[in-house]
Amino acid sequence: MLLKRYGIVFRDVIAREANLATWRELLMAFRRLEDRGEIRGGRFVDGFLGEQFALPVAVESVRAMRKLPASGESITLSAADPLNLVGILVPGDRVPAISGKTVTFKDGVAEIPAAVELTRTDVAAIG
Repeated sequence: MLLKRYGIVFRDVIAREANLATWRELLMAFRRLEDRGEIRGGRFVDGFLGEQFALPVAVESVRAMRKLPASGESITLSAADPLNLVGILVPGDRVPAISGKTVTFKDGVAEIPAAVELTRTDVAAIG
């Protein structure tokens, strides 16, 4: 289930998940799947320590995305969505998983909400 949700799994990715087995138990299961050739183990995401596991299609997708130019596409997620990894994997302040809040990504980079930008602009104008 974790691999289908995230594509690539390592310890920091599952920080928001509840009711999971321990990381050690997950490692044993992932290693068995890797031994059977169902998933791949390796280093897929820079900047994170420890073992990482991925579905073969996720590895191919990440490699293909690196070669694409920025398209300017924006994607908005609910802050309660498990893919809201701002402050965990994506740089920025952590956005609490509260319904009604959203997180917007433009070309894979989290955008600062307009309310925060106005506040920073106002503070800069005053200072």
